[in-house]
Amino acid sequence: MKEILAHLFEYKTFSRQEAYEILTNIARGKYDSHQIAAFMTAYGMRSIRVEELAGFRDAMYDLCLKLDFDGYDLIDLCGTGGDGKNTFNISTIASFVTAGAGYKVAKHGNIGVSSSCGSSNVMEHLGYQFSNDKEELTRQLDEANICFLHAPLFHPAMKTVAPIRRALGVKTFFNMLGPLTNPANPKFQSVGVFSLELARLYGYLYQHTDKQYAIIHALDGYDEISMTGDFKVITNQGENYYSMEELGFSPILPEDLAGGDSVADAAQIFLSILNNQGTDVQNNVVLTNAAFAIKTFHPEKTFGDCFYEAEEALMSGKALRSFQKIIKQ
Repeated sequence: MKEILAHLFEYKTFSRQEAYEILTNIARGKYDSHQIAAFMTAYGMRSIRVEELAGFRDAMYDLCLKLDFDGYDLIDLCGTGGDGKNTFNISTIASFVTAGAGYKVAKHGNIGVSSSCGSSNVMEHLGYQFSNDKEELTRQLDEANICFLHAPLFHPAMKTVAPIRRALGVKTFFNMLGPLTNPANPKFQSVGVFSLELARLYGYLYQHTDKQYAIIHALDGYDEISMTGDFKVITNQGENYYSMEELGFSPILPEDLAGGDSVADAAQIFLSILNNQGTDVQNNVVLTNAAFAIKTFHPEKTFGDCFYEAEEALMSGKALRSFQKIIKQ
């Protein structure tokens, strides 16, 4: 690891194969925690190259416990996190709305590292039991249109780095890997990223897959459609710029997206929205993100058509029922 760190400190980069080997060795415990922390910190101070990101992704995916849901057209609504905005769990709620609209969702999630409440935190607090049992997860997909994949149960590399990430408390390149390494390898992906640079790196990587994708970045730094301002979406069809006015809304205030100071606060917001007791702003943010997930399945549909599908799923209670079905199991 000393040679690897010296390489980084001299502003040199790694090939795809070198990155693959480094992450594999991290996962296998070949370096001590101080060296790994230094390695992650170095990447927090420099840009990651597409070859490095591809190598890290390949290693994480090759090492993970994979799930083969053959015959299911799955989507994941997963953000990188690391935007430091401490919003409520927008993409997780939007996942249940998408499921309520009739689409199969394999939601990849983890505990919060740079925020107070990640998707796994809120799901566990509300009674969901994490599992990597394929039969159980298939039953959830069949009955509720959604299953939740708690990353540490599928990624051995997480076991090594999780305490280091918690201690650092800031985003690292592992944030970049989460959406790229869903163990179910869904055909459809609606992913939010914390920077435009990373959005374009993702776009390059996804171009070399058979996925249908929407890579989302709000220009004021959110890793989702925040409705606080304009945003960009990179899809199979190209790169598009959207304004709130174009979608028929007015920009909202950042404080309207606050996730609270605790997991309990976040869970209360989560349930209020699914129970049709959220504010108009909260609902619209969730529905807009769900609409773009639906549009990933149907790029020929207008945003308005997709928003209507999402709205019907939320207001009819279908999204809530999808949630209730997986909590009971």
